[in-house]
Amino acid sequence: MNVKLDPDAHPWMKAPETRAVMAALTSGGGDARFVGGAIRNALLGEPVGDVDIATPLTPDIVMQRLQAVGLGAVPTGLEHGTVTAISGGKPFEVTTLRRDVETDGRRAVIAFTLDWREDAMRRDFTINALYAAEDGTLYDYFGGLDDLEARRVRFVGDAVTRIREDYLRILRLFRFHAWYGKGALDGEALAAARAERAGLKRLSGERVQKEVLRLLEAHDPSPTLAVMQDAGILAEILPSNGDVARLGRLIAIEDAKERKPDPLLRLAALLEDGAAAARSLAGQLKLSNAARDRLVQAMDKDARIGATLAPAEARKLIYRLGAQCFEDQILLNWAATGAVAQDPAWGALLKLAREWKPPVFALDGNDVMALGLEEGPEIGAILRDVEGWWADKDFAPGRQALLERLKDAVSKRHAP
Repeated sequence: MNVKLDPDAHPWMKAPETRAVMAALTSGGGDARFVGGAIRNALLGEPVGDVDIATPLTPDIVMQRLQAVGLGAVPTGLEHGTVTAISGGKPFEVTTLRRDVETDGRRAVIAFTLDWREDAMRRDFTINALYAAEDGTLYDYFGGLDDLEARRVRFVGDAVTRIREDYLRILRLFRFHAWYGKGALDGEALAAARAERAGLKRLSGERVQKEVLRLLEAHDPSPTLAVMQDAGILAEILPSNGDVARLGRLIAIEDAKERKPDPLLRLAALLEDGAAAARSLAGQLKLSNAARDRLVQAMDKDARIGATLAPAEARKLIYRLGAQCFEDQILLNWAATGAVAQDPAWGALLKLAREWKPPVFALDGNDVMALGLEEGPEIGAILRDVEGWWADKDFAPGRQALLERLKDAVSKRHAP
């Protein structure tokens, strides 16, 4: 593993906005280093997203230095030592070196420190406790470089201690392994996660949601989830211990169809079919209304959706359920059957769901009232009858034919 990052090989290190922040922090004898995910990903050859910076400077000094050179300084978490610098429109999280004074499994009381090793000690994994100076010099206090080379996710120090500081680290262990690990999980880390899994019940739904969905965004998280299932960890965060086999088949279909990972649909694949379980989990994880509705609709299984569904019937269901719900149910039902990922019948249904555009029903209440009916619930009932007939005709009749059908429907309802 390299012992130094070459700034010339990593544009984010030499970008003008990055250099402006580092210059503000280091001028006049200050010190600052890149830390965490940016270093980890750069060493792995993975894309670098957010760039975080650590410094011995206290937050008030950080704010002063940034503002003195015209950079934005947002006090996003002063009690935790965090200031967000804005340079060239890009945010940089700048955090003062810290040590934990008190932890309760959910949050920590911290104190500032001048000791880089103390700051590294409070981080979760060795691969996230790496620092780099502006010139690329690396600082590794707990063997993170060796772990990164081995693709091993290992806690800094004692695994149980790290977990008891924040039980979310159990989920982060599996999330980071799914994204960056290879082979079996670190034995000490897995044993500690299994032993401490009940602590997950102490976490807020929002924090669990974020970690679970990020885990499910990994290319193929199913092997990692199988370990979580075996360790009883999925049962702590899902209504059941999870259908990892169906998830694996869904991922195979995604790969075959060159679809991007869909974490919400993958979450649905882990659940038992039925709207009740989906609604309960959505509340537990504090999903947004849109995510909750999609999850519930996907799990409210329509028995008619299968590989033998005729195209005309499929179009009717797309029209009634919506293309997103129909597509979600196709993929979940396909994965549930165990059919191969290249199954042509299921593939044709999926293609139809993605390409067919439902037509607009050409009648409304004004058309009914024009035939002499007064406004009221009967109008909706008549329109639904005509709309159903139109759908049964595979949406072929145009407006004139619909008006004729409407006249017949009104006449029959009001025949003497």
